[in-house]
Amino acid sequence: MTDQKPAIDLENLPAPETGMVVTLFLTVRRIARSRAFYSEVLGGQVVLEENPCIVKLANSWVIMNPGGGPTPDKPDITVVDYEPGDTVSSFMNLRVADIDAVYREWSAKGATFVTPPIDRGPEKRCYLRDPDGYLIEVGQATGMLEGVFAKKRPEDLPG
Repeated sequence: MTDQKPAIDLENLPAPETGMVVTLFLTVRRIARSRAFYSEVLGGQVVLEENPCIVKLANSWVIMNPGGGPTPDKPDITVVDYEPGDTVSSFMNLRVADIDAVYREWSAKGATFVTPPIDRGPEKRCYLRDPDGYLIEVGQATGMLEGVFAKKRPEDLPG
């Protein structure tokens, strides 16, 4: 048995020479399944296959690893799997140039959306879930580019 190191794309590693970069860490149940979703369905670039898995997604990175118990740098903290459901406290937000094209492309690759894109006035948006159930918002600025920032409620409209 050989100890083969995983291939790593050093040019795309989220390791700034100055300042900082922001990444998103997701606790996942099966790294291969999540890596395939973020790279093959959403079009990300695998930077490191596992331990942890790092996928560059547009101008950011998603870092994925299974949960685990306390470690010396977080001695009283356990990282647990996400329990998908109808309530969330945070979610990934992806801003795209053409939401209808993205919806068609990702649906063809197996993404399951909650609804098709809906025009909300300032933006068109829709949501999907990744293999572990994490909610992902996909949005395209539309009306906000013309100064529309809130869709009027029926009670705010004249007459």
